[in-house]
Amino acid sequence: MSLDGKVPSGSLAEKWTRYRGTMNLVAPNNKRRIEVIVVGTGLAGASAAATLGELGYKVKCFTFHDSPRRAHSIAAQGGINAAKNYQNDGDSVYRLFYDTIKGGDYRSREANVHRLAEVSRNIIDQAVAQGVPFAREYGGLLANRSFGGVQVSRTFYARGQTGQQLLLGAYQSLSRQISLGNVEMYNRHEMMDVVMIDGKARGIIARNLLTGELQRHAGHCVVLATGGYGNVFYLSTNAMMSNTTAAWRATRKGAYMANPCFTQIHPTCIPQSGDYQSKLTLMSESLRNDGRVWVPRSKEDAKAIQEGRKTANDIPDADRYYYLEERYPAFGNLVPRDVASRAAKVACDDGLGVAPTGLAVYLDFASAIERYGKSAANSKGIHNPDAAMITKLGEAVVEEKYGNLFEMYEKITGENPYKMPMKIYPAVHYTMGGLWVDYNLETNIPGLFAIGECNFSDHGANRLGASALMQGLADGYFVLPYTIGQFLSHEIRTPMFDSNTAEFEAAEKAVQERLEGFMNVKGSQSVESFHRRLGKIMWEYCGMARNAEGLQKARTMIKELREEFYKDVFVPGGMNDYNPELEKAHRVADFIELGELMVVDALDRNESCGGHFREEYKTEEGEALRDDANYTYVSAWEYTGWDTDPVLHKEELTFENVELKTRSYK
Repeated sequence: MSLDGKVPSGSLAEKWTRYRGTMNLVAPNNKRRIEVIVVGTGLAGASAAATLGELGYKVKCFTFHDSPRRAHSIAAQGGINAAKNYQNDGDSVYRLFYDTIKGGDYRSREANVHRLAEVSRNIIDQAVAQGVPFAREYGGLLANRSFGGVQVSRTFYARGQTGQQLLLGAYQSLSRQISLGNVEMYNRHEMMDVVMIDGKARGIIARNLLTGELQRHAGHCVVLATGGYGNVFYLSTNAMMSNTTAAWRATRKGAYMANPCFTQIHPTCIPQSGDYQSKLTLMSESLRNDGRVWVPRSKEDAKAIQEGRKTANDIPDADRYYYLEERYPAFGNLVPRDVASRAAKVACDDGLGVAPTGLAVYLDFASAIERYGKSAANSKGIHNPDAAMITKLGEAVVEEKYGNLFEMYEKITGENPYKMPMKIYPAVHYTMGGLWVDYNLETNIPGLFAIGECNFSDHGANRLGASALMQGLADGYFVLPYTIGQFLSHEIRTPMFDSNTAEFEAAEKAVQERLEGFMNVKGSQSVESFHRRLGKIMWEYCGMARNAEGLQKARTMIKELREEFYKDVFVPGGMNDYNPELEKAHRVADFIELGELMVVDALDRNESCGGHFREEYKTEEGEALRDDANYTYVSAWEYTGWDTDPVLHKEELTFENVELKTRSYK
């Protein structure tokens, strides 16, 4: 079946402005009679709940954290994109649009991406008004830096804490609406299912994580802002509590899951140090502004480093392979994430990796320290400074720009990155796939909306750095508050819903039976052990590189793992009290089902594009080889159960404003 994205007519540059000015509205007096449920309090959820509350809707907001400001958006480091052109370097709305389309390897919807680029400018003004402490130039203007996949500087940042500062801004807006009574906040509550009435989303079943109580919450519509599903790989840069349950429960109720195999591998993460680890740590992509990525040119030097007989500083510059600069001279170390990650994998597969595992490359700041040191000396009137003075001044500049990131790296690894290059390796970071939504951010289920990383809409097969925060705040502040009216304008005569109906009773009963099922298995293996095994399958066969044979093997292995899970998982404690292991159990069960769908999607897409790299489909130079004739569409999957294949629905992608061509960063 072909899906309709409901993209408005008109020229690309005018679509959003015209649509926003002519769409249906809900009058202020009617908004007070409409209840909206928002699940999630990251940048997308908090901004949406705050804005909807400000508009006059009655909002119920849910988070499984003890506070909305614990949401995983707080972990974002490097920055947020906006087409402000403060650097006067040629940036524009169209250039941001084009960079995003190209960075996503031409697998995203043009209209959504252009809208994102347009509203990016409003986000910065909003954040500054909230007091977000963006970095500033000497004269007081907001500073910008570069990120991967672009040739301009458009990334606004607050040292390495941009996500935290932006979330605090959204949180204070949300807190104001809570204090005014416009938003009712439910901390430590997890959504367990969507409730459907007459084919529309009309509420949720939530579990109080402190008491175990199941609760019914009704509303005129439901907004999911619950993030991505990267933790299906077990090891990722996501917080350990990040999960897919809300989105997957919606999929179980009929919502389509779009492009689930489009997973982003981030190139600058601290390498795994042992099997005991349950999480990986991201080092901001902003470090690639000044850090140079390299490995030894010879396997002998690489082996000596792996065995501890040499260090990075023992390798002379002539014997260093700056592979990104040599392979991609136009962009160098600032190629997109998928390109940088695969290049690191190739280098390590060729035996040139460093660290004891051989699965790491260097990110070196020595040349940046020298460059900044000479500039600082010159500005201070110090002529002919010695090497020690240059290093001291240069390190001070680097510390001002990246200090907290360098401190974090040293605390984790025990190595001083000012004196020794950082070791980095790719790791799962973000998921471009998610619930299918139309131009209104509404899923195929009427009244069910998905925003932020929870939906698929803006990033195609690869997300550019610093665009996640941009999308979350764009959806929450400037898109959903308009488009939700297209649905709610037809609901003004619909009275508030009573949760004591047969539909709510049936949904609560189903959740109760599911949780009891986990408790009653009484097997011998921990939930964590199943999650770890699933993650290894996903990383090995559906990670940075995939092939048909491996994907087919992975699907069989996941089916076997699921059967074993339901026969032998052990969940301690009780169901009607605080029980983190029970939380893990239902989340991992959902990850297992989603993992199989990701494999199915990767197997179906016989091409390489962005983060989806099928080894059978690559150019002579080893780059991704798209098949535009057969795969220029969104894969939206309808889940039909364990024992049947999911049904594929396609949304054909049309490109009227950009030329479809092979990406080149050379």
